[in-house]
Amino acid sequence: MPNSAPLPNNNRATEQVVVFSVGEYTFAISAAAVQEIRNTDSLGGMVMELECVIVPKVRHVIERESRSYYVVSGFDHFHLPASRPTTILILAKAPAAILVDRIEEMAEMRAIVTLPRSFHGKERAWYRGLTILEGKVVPVVDPKGFLTADELQSLRQIASDQTATREPVHSGGELP
Repeated sequence: MPNSAPLPNNNRATEQVVVFSVGEYTFAISAAAVQEIRNTDSLGGMVMELECVIVPKVRHVIERESRSYYVVSGFDHFHLPASRPTTILILAKAPAAILVDRIEEMAEMRAIVTLPRSFHGKERAWYRGLTILEGKVVPVVDPKGFLTADELQSLRQIASDQTATREPVHSGGELP
C-alpha cells in the first residue's frame, strides 16, 4: 500500500492539534498555529466591517495589540453550506482569524498522510494532509492556506484606505 501511513508507535513524535467544526465537517489545525481561541462576542479589540468586499470570505478586520487579523469565514473558505459560527481561532503567525462553529477538542496527532490526488486546485493549499483521529479521517488545515499573498495585499490596501477615511464600525470587540 503506497499511500498508507505507518502504524502509530508510542515512540513517534506527536503534534497537538485543535479539532474544530464548520457545519457538520470536522477539521484539525496545529495547536502551535493558534494564538488564541475566543468567543465571537468577546474578541477584545476593535472590529471593523469592510465596506468594499473584495475577498468574499473576509468581511471584517480585528485590530488587537497593534496587529490586524482578517476574519475568514470558515464556511465560505471551505465552500460549505452557511452556518452560525460562534468561535474564532486567532492565528499565531498569519494575519488571519478563522470563524468556526465550535471547538470539538484538543487532540494528539500521531501521523499525517499526504493528500490524495482527488484534492486539486485551491484545496491543495488549504491542507497539510490527512490524519486519523478517533477512527475518523480528518483534514489537517495549513494556516498559511486561508489567505493567498494576493488576497492579503488587496485586503491590506482596502483596510488601510478605509481606516484613513473613517472610524471602525464596532469598538465593542464583537462581530456584528
